[in-house]
Amino acid sequence: MKQVLKIIPLGGVGEIGKNMTLLEWGDDIVVIDCGIIFPDEDMPGIDVVIPDMTYLEQNRDKLRGFCITHGHEDHIGALPYALHKFRAPVYGTRFTIALVEHKLNENRIKDADLHCVKPGDTVQLGKFKVEFIKTGHSIAGAVALAVTTPIGVVLHTGDFKIDLTPIDGEPIDINRFAHYGTRGVLALLSDSTNVERAGYTQSEKDLGVTFERCFDAAPGRVIVASFASNVYRIQQVADVAIAHDRVVCFQGRSMEQVAEVAQKLGYLHIPQEKIVRVEQLSKIKDEQVCVITTGSQGEPMSGLFRMAGGSHRLNIGKGDTVIISASAIPGNERGVSRVINALFEKGADVIYDHTADVHVSGHACHEELRLMLQICKPKFFIPVHGEYRHLKMHAALAQEMGVRADRVFVTELGSVIELTGRKGLAGTPVQAGSFMVDGLTNIEDVVIRDRRTLAEDGLVVAVITVDSETGRQIAPMQLISRGFIYMRDAEDLIAEAIKQVQPEVARFEGADKSDYGNIKNGVKTKLKSYFYAKTKRRPMILPIVNEI
Repeated sequence: MKQVLKIIPLGGVGEIGKNMTLLEWGDDIVVIDCGIIFPDEDMPGIDVVIPDMTYLEQNRDKLRGFCITHGHEDHIGALPYALHKFRAPVYGTRFTIALVEHKLNENRIKDADLHCVKPGDTVQLGKFKVEFIKTGHSIAGAVALAVTTPIGVVLHTGDFKIDLTPIDGEPIDINRFAHYGTRGVLALLSDSTNVERAGYTQSEKDLGVTFERCFDAAPGRVIVASFASNVYRIQQVADVAIAHDRVVCFQGRSMEQVAEVAQKLGYLHIPQEKIVRVEQLSKIKDEQVCVITTGSQGEPMSGLFRMAGGSHRLNIGKGDTVIISASAIPGNERGVSRVINALFEKGADVIYDHTADVHVSGHACHEELRLMLQICKPKFFIPVHGEYRHLKMHAALAQEMGVRADRVFVTELGSVIELTGRKGLAGTPVQAGSFMVDGLTNIEDVVIRDRRTLAEDGLVVAVITVDSETGRQIAPMQLISRGFIYMRDAEDLIAEAIKQVQPEVARFEGADKSDYGNIKNGVKTKLKSYFYAKTKRRPMILPIVNEI
């Protein structure tokens, strides 16, 4: 049977985050990115959500390596879980690998096979030759990938924007994309995040003027919240702060760690005498202080959240100016709004994206995506990195730019696109989806449902004491409520519930112990029905048989 190139997204399509795409040819698989997505409010107790890697486990002998486009969590966050299962090399630029190494150390993953590459470098992974191409994004070291396969070149843009005046002075290598475009691109996989936005994304340098204005008007301390990985943004804020005769204090664990790594690698340039620790701030005048912190997404344990809530050594109040230099990631809007309101209540002057130009995106807008299509001239097009509406809109743009409709694929998790060079077909889907991680444990959907029930309706424990020999009830049944009702105010309800379930409890007497499970289910059903009839709530019912 003739071999085909398979392109399989295990994450990053139909969602923002959790990016992971497989390229497969015969006995070789290359993985592009391996990220996480953070849980929403419907996932109580969950730390992170990672891609379902079952297909990769089933084909572990084919795995040749992981190629990482950049160091954001939604592109590297699942690597500790992947490398716990798979022994495979990881390739990325210097800053990306430094962040990966730090994550692996945190998760006690040792002896990982990590390789630093530079834009322009190529690596051979089985039948695949991968070239790393310089792009622009909101993090240092971002690259696109040109993967030469036996039937043509697959270009994966990674997250990108076309910034011609980047902070690091190294713009996206448009010439290299054009090089492949003139020679022929088999398939283009392109970032879809900002396809809804018209025009072009602003340059990172545009923020300098806004920061200058904010610092000029600030009477006291300036606290700037941003993504820890955006070292370009951190550099701009630090430069303006120092120009205004302020010291810089990093707050938030990830901010401190990334700043340290970025300085060590030469991506961040701040005079050491201008960096102070939080305990030193009490000896420095407020008008000489700039704090750069995590918390731009309203994360409950972040520096800004704790400052706003009064549980941080550096608590925010009247006279402080807070700049939230980020836009809310979809799903985080409520958390961000909550923090902004809390900061206003504390008396701070809050500047955020709805009131001033304090953030620019790291993703290409509509016209940049159009330009990428024009330069690459792909035969096949697969939009990635976006929710379903983004993928559909990007697919429509590709058709507008001349890609035939039958060569544009809007995929779902686990879709298999099979390319022969002349045609592309949708193959049989593979297992894909999400694993919810609590600590180091994968959590099943049923556990999440139980947690939601506990959070919304509470728990009732039914304690039934019986004789271990006969099963006869030898003590009054007890109902213990947690998060359902206040026992002292519901004595009549409890007494009636016990009365209602008593015929089920009587079945224990003389019953075989193998039937106890069925009787307990009967108790559970009766109580659940009674409580719903009386309260319109369905608490979790936990019958416990105490044999004496």
